[in-house]
Amino acid sequence: MTRRSASLGQAAAIVSAGILLSRLLGVVREQVIGALLGRTADTDLYVNAFTIPDYLYFLLAGGYLAITLVPILTEHHAEGDDIGLNQSFTAVFRAVGLLALVLLAAGLLFARPLVELIFNQLDQGLIDRLVPLTRVAIALQTFFLLGALFTAAQYAERRFTIPALGPLFYNGGIIAGGVIAAITAKPTPMWFLVGGLIGAAIGSFGLQWWGAHRLGIRLVGGVPPSHPATGRYLKLAFPLMIGQTVVALDEQWPRLFGQLAESGTTAGLNFARRLNMLPVGVIAQAAGVASFPFMARLFSERRTDEMRDTVTVSLRSAVAVGALATGLIIPTRDTIVRVIYQWGEFSAADTEVVSTFLLYFSLSIPFWVMHQITTRAFYAQRRMWLPVVIGTVTTAAIVPILFYLTDRNGGDGIAAGST
Repeated sequence: MTRRSASLGQAAAIVSAGILLSRLLGVVREQVIGALLGRTADTDLYVNAFTIPDYLYFLLAGGYLAITLVPILTEHHAEGDDIGLNQSFTAVFRAVGLLALVLLAAGLLFARPLVELIFNQLDQGLIDRLVPLTRVAIALQTFFLLGALFTAAQYAERRFTIPALGPLFYNGGIIAGGVIAAITAKPTPMWFLVGGLIGAAIGSFGLQWWGAHRLGIRLVGGVPPSHPATGRYLKLAFPLMIGQTVVALDEQWPRLFGQLAESGTTAGLNFARRLNMLPVGVIAQAAGVASFPFMARLFSERRTDEMRDTVTVSLRSAVAVGALATGLIIPTRDTIVRVIYQWGEFSAADTEVVSTFLLYFSLSIPFWVMHQITTRAFYAQRRMWLPVVIGTVTTAAIVPILFYLTDRNGGDGIAAGST
């Protein structure tokens, strides 16, 4: 085994362990939500509260800050230029922070008209409840967005342990909010969101700042607004800001189309999708996140043959495991849903609905695996447009299909269309 493959394997192991813990805690989080709220309109509201904040997050390419920032910082690492690295980091942090403040402030100010526009199928009482939930979720995304920059700085150093711990605090905060509500009051979606807000502030922002700081990453003064890193970041991020990525939109389909089906459909789709994304996260996301800094550095050093080898090795192993995961989920989906979710307010009828959704979703796992790795191979080469164009074309094609399938088959149609 080469030194490079050994290092990549160690990174993948660390990221896999962190994602596995996070996803398992995420399953516990969904268990608590299901047990306390059930597959009800309240759970629909909790899920829908993230719709507008997620759009703002993706509009700022928040889910791709590591992808857009790591190549910039990696070049400074390759040259041993610590001063230039901190200047570039400061320039990008300042630009993203300013854009974030403007967009998130607009989201808070215009939360009601945006909710009324997007969720026009909900009655006024539900909209009145959804607006404050959305505002809390917008505040929560602020910590995610700024914390992602410190996470990217650690990835550029090929340090993965502390970034892997961030989601544990977030999921733990949501769980704690629900448990405290169950003990002291009647559980509502707001309790879960406030818990998530506290968890994101601690784990997604505070902890990641500390992790980057201990590696020597600093916000420094004297960096001009015209610093080249700002323009390079915007050039890399711009396609992701204006285009539609598959990852961004797939999570929105249950929220946007669930309101067209019966009450509880959005919640049921969310429960099923969370289970489906457990193997996707452990297999595909771990392989993609771990391999990306290596691919970015290999590309910066013009070692393209080694980069192709890295992509090939990651794909072969990950796709094989992804196909195995699909084969295991399909015959056991009823048992999986019953064991994990059928507690408290979550009934046997809910299990039947969610397990059917999971059947459709599970067919997508091998394709998610390929997507997570191959798109990062393009991003490592600063080729942002192709994945974005594919995502935008896919969106144009799938929206009318989803309307048709939702009208004919309700939640089953949404799950099938997403897959």
